[in-house]
Amino acid sequence: MKLISWNVNGIRACVTKGFLDYFKEMNADIFCLQETKCQEGQIELELDGYEQYWNYAEKKGYSGTAVFTKKKPLTVSYGVGNNDDEREGRIITLEFETFFLVNVYTPNSKRDLSRLSERLDWEDELKGYLTELDTKKPVVYCGDLNVAHQEIDLKNPKPNVGNSGFTEEERGKMTKLLSNGFIDTFRYLYPDETDVYTWWSYMNKVRERNIGWRIDYFIISERLQTKIKDAQIHSHILGSDHCPVVLTLETPQQLNN
Repeated sequence: MKLISWNVNGIRACVTKGFLDYFKEMNADIFCLQETKCQEGQIELELDGYEQYWNYAEKKGYSGTAVFTKKKPLTVSYGVGNNDDEREGRIITLEFETFFLVNVYTPNSKRDLSRLSERLDWEDELKGYLTELDTKKPVVYCGDLNVAHQEIDLKNPKPNVGNSGFTEEERGKMTKLLSNGFIDTFRYLYPDETDVYTWWSYMNKVRERNIGWRIDYFIISERLQTKIKDAQIHSHILGSDHCPVVLTLETPQQLNN
């Protein structure tokens, strides 16, 4: 089973930059988007063989998530748990027979950290939600999580200590989640891999020089660790300031074995 997650930084713009070519080439079982930046009716994607689920932000041209899946889920929910009043369109959960998929676009704490407190509350609520789901079925949690967890996950860690996405508090929330029964799939397979990033600033030649951050993840329940076949970062794929991340697991019917 192949799963892909990509912050497209505006799906309408990304479609003009080759999104559909990549989508068709990869032929993923599940394809998750973050930062779709569109409202209902603003784009129609013809994706033969896929069910489409969109969570739109109330604010136009902002945030938003989507999931495209070949297999129809048992249930679909938006927001955390019973709270579906999630105005920024940041979370979609799909329940399948053997696992939950949770696609997330985590709020940025902002350059001046004015949203850090709200971000930390978000992390606590989401951790509780993921942990609750995990008591029922294994969880596959993915998306733009807006944090570089370790120094190895960004090009210039020292000058960025305390900056948005690399604060002690944000990194600590990730550590806490991973110490409570979850695995960062890429680091599980490639613990010492350096210079592998998923986001680059639009500043001049930053991407060409690979001055980036790894802030897009596939995180899974610990008991799925033996089911991981591969985790990849497709940094060669353009079309957004982020690149796609890919997780390959054993087929769904094998996940509970």
